[in-house]
Amino acid sequence: MDDRRTPLARARGLGSAKDGVGHWWAQRLTAIALIPLVVWFAVSLVMLSGADYATVRAWIGSPLVMVLLILTIGIGLHHGQLGLQVVLEDYTDGAWRVVWIVLVKFIAAVFGLAAIVAILRIGFGG
Repeated sequence: MDDRRTPLARARGLGSAKDGVGHWWAQRLTAIALIPLVVWFAVSLVMLSGADYATVRAWIGSPLVMVLLILTIGIGLHHGQLGLQVVLEDYTDGAWRVVWIVLVKFIAAVFGLAAIVAILRIGFGG
């Protein structure tokens, strides 16, 4: 078959269309944001080791702690989803690629929502 399209027309729809730069920056920014959040969380867990249930529940009930926990979980899940998306784009083919990427995004959203609900219920004494 004789393809009389220009090289640009043949290439349209085959590349990233500069979408990869945004993805790359999102991965880097979430990684940087996770550094202080994970350090804070690890130090908090060490300080709470041996604490009773009421103490931990009171700690989670602090508005600042609730916000930091939600940020840690939300940013962590988003960072993980971005990383898995890159792996899936590199190592899967065809229609399954889209299915797996959508499934990973859905699972990250469900886990994030479940974690936020759990933190808020514990924090507000539900």
